[in-house]
Amino acid sequence: MTKFWLCKYNNFYQKYKNTILFNKNLILSGIAAFFAGAIFTQLYAQPADSNNLLNAAATLSVEYGVYIPLFAMLFYLENKYRYIHPTTGQKDARQIKRDIKKLLAAFSISELIYSASKISVQYYLLLRNIEPYQASMLADILAWTIFLVCINTSIKAVKLFKKSNK
Repeated sequence: MTKFWLCKYNNFYQKYKNTILFNKNLILSGIAAFFAGAIFTQLYAQPADSNNLLNAAATLSVEYGVYIPLFAMLFYLENKYRYIHPTTGQKDARQIKRDIKKLLAAFSISELIYSASKISVQYYLLLRNIEPYQASMLADILAWTIFLVCINTSIKAVKLFKKSNK
């Protein structure tokens, strides 16, 4: 019976390997941004006259400063084999351009939804006198939940991993 479940698990993993690794990279870079944002928002809120909306927007900028470069590096390291032409061994510029366009399409809508939900929830929580680091963390958890659904739907729609997920 254990062999049966291992076989099922292995088949599932092989079928969705690229999507699983994509989500792993999102989550790892998101965790780094999560803690950077929580620390920043707490430090930014130290002055008594801090602006809550500005705090939420500045925190989002700091999170993007951590998240985007880290995700780009992790994604490239996981997928660099896809950018080498199989017969020539040279960089496949066409595949790189295709994937960049697909990633931009998938991320653009998902990031807009993430940004709007993150800022609005964090601003709301800061207005309710929730500790700044807690407001940032709670807003991140909610926004990330929405984001993960959107980005996974988007990468499927743009067929980022169409060859290996069929």
